Amino acid sequence: MNEVTSDHLLTALVDEDFTVAADLLGATDPFDARLFLERLDLNERAIAFRLLEKNRALAVFEGFSPSLQSELVGALGEADVADVFQKMNLDDRVELLDELPAKIAGRMVQHLTPEERQLTSVVLGYPQGSIGRRMSPEYFRAFPDESVGEVLDRLSATEVGSDDETMYVIPVSTPNRTLLGVVDLTALLRAPREDEVSAHMGPAVSVLAEESAEVAARRLVDRRLFGLSITDREGGVVGLVTVDDALRILDQAQEEDEARAGSREPLRRPYLSTPVRTITRSRIVWLFILGISAILTVNVLEVFEATLEQRVTLALFIPLLTGIGGNTGSQAATTVTRALATGQVRVGDIGRIAFKEVRAGFAMGAILGAVGGLVAGVVYDAGLGWVIGLTLLGICSMAATVGGSMPLLAKAARVDPAVVSTPFITTFCDATGLLLYFTIAQVVLGL
Repeated sequence: MNEVTSDHLLTALVDEDFTVAADLLGATDPFDARLFLERLDLNERAIAFRLLEKNRALAVFEGFSPSLQSELVGALGEADVADVFQKMNLDDRVELLDELPAKIAGRMVQHLTPEERQLTSVVLGYPQGSIGRRMSPEYFRAFPDESVGEVLDRLSATEVGSDDETMYVIPVSTPNRTLLGVVDLTALLRAPREDEVSAHMGPAVSVLAEESAEVAARRLVDRRLFGLSITDREGGVVGLVTVDDALRILDQAQEEDEARAGSREPLRRPYLSTPVRTITRSRIVWLFILGISAILTVNVLEVFEATLEQRVTLALFIPLLTGIGGNTGSQAATTVTRALATGQVRVGDIGRIAFKEVRAGFAMGAILGAVGGLVAGVVYDAGLGWVIGLTLLGICSMAATVGGSMPLLAKAARVDPAVVSTPFITTFCDATGLLLYFTIAQVVLGL
């Protein structure tokens, strides 16, 4: 939607010219319509949503974040969104139910058909954060001794998955749902109709329904698959996750990691539609935590107050040293956190990673220390130059090692590595860096 159309549509809504607004919305791509509605306040969004044609309303509603969907349900009323709710993809519907208050969620489920209610209950039975919670229990399956023609005939007659890409990869199983392999729809379409499915079946890549949604999504994307079979502990197929679901899971995980690396909680909704209280709540807790942890730095300065009084020049380099230490630790932590998320490293690799990072930190510290020490020696004196050079060498080595190790230790302790990737490491490096700085200064300068 271009800016002119957006302005005309907003003017029509403000002037309550709903005929013009409905026409403009009807001529707008659902993706652009969603972006426009996300910029409105709640009352305007509810009015605009009512003006959408049913199929377009479904596409727009499914594009909203779960928190925005929940807010819209409250503004419109359950009856107004019951039809949309029933037509939503099952995984989207479950996300919305998780966001809604329990009483409203219970009433919304009552609007579903008995079949849809049963499928929704199955998915809700898996733990939050698991891939079972994000799978589609509606999927088409084939049997190894079927002919290609029989499978294609059944496929053309079924309604399962007919509205999305759950048909791209077809699980092949026994009658009791034990997974044997998978077959691509493209391969079936190209194969002779008399061939058995087993002749075109490939090995199945599957995950347990209780496994982490992010881990499962990463496996699907890394292997460049269109779909991933979800099984129970007995090896029976219980659902399917498609590539679009996996990409959305990874987008949400990345948003969460980036937010926590920036010392805040993810908003989980578009910025302009986020209330100020939500923005405040997402940031203030982290500021309190960082403020309390920063007391460590103050305590270090207090311990070495006498040293500073003897050589006031030392205070001039504190911002430089703490900045370099914090950034070095953050760089290492961010790199390892990303490698951990993509499966490039595991918790058991902590020794190798620490050894690699201490060498990288030493190399960076040697370069920065040589330059910083030379400048400090020329501008002030040789003693101070040695202090700055040695401190940079030590800080970079220490910060890189700690930054690279902390995400793995957090993962081992079942804590999100992103939580410790930047804020806590920066604070830790500030305090320990100053401790190292003043200790070296006392030794070299004889203070």
